[in-house]
Amino acid sequence: MRLSTKGQYGVRAMYEIARGYPATPVTIKEISERQDVSVAYLEQILNKLRKAGLIKSIRGPGGGYILNRSADKISIASILNELEGPVALTSCLEPEGGCVRIDSCVTHLLWKALGEQVEAFLKTITLKNLMAGDFYALGGTAKKEMRRPVRLKPLSQP
Repeated sequence: MRLSTKGQYGVRAMYEIARGYPATPVTIKEISERQDVSVAYLEQILNKLRKAGLIKSIRGPGGGYILNRSADKISIASILNELEGPVALTSCLEPEGGCVRIDSCVTHLLWKALGEQVEAFLKTITLKNLMAGDFYALGGTAKKEMRRPVRLKPLSQP
């Protein structure tokens, strides 16, 4: 399974917006510079997230994007569902795909169950968890890797 850049960049953009919440709107230019994503692509992503009610835009000087609710109320699953749609690990699980061999496919239920596990996991991780690096419950290699320092560009001062 591979997440598209839209989903990856969307989570990264939401992370940047969450860093400024609640007092500091974050501009699209700041997100672009910090995350090395084009402004044009971010505009598409942020427009979708705004229409979904996850963020809101503030116009004028000092404007930018802010979260529409607190970071502990926004799951990674909610972001990805808006940008990517529901988790479908194979084409036969896509809502419009339909499986032509559902009666004879020995792996259909396996992929469906795995997708449900991925979705359930992503629902448990919020932007607040992401900001805190709160992944120690993950175990495995993720636990070890999360101990590495993450170098962030500083937030601009208003």
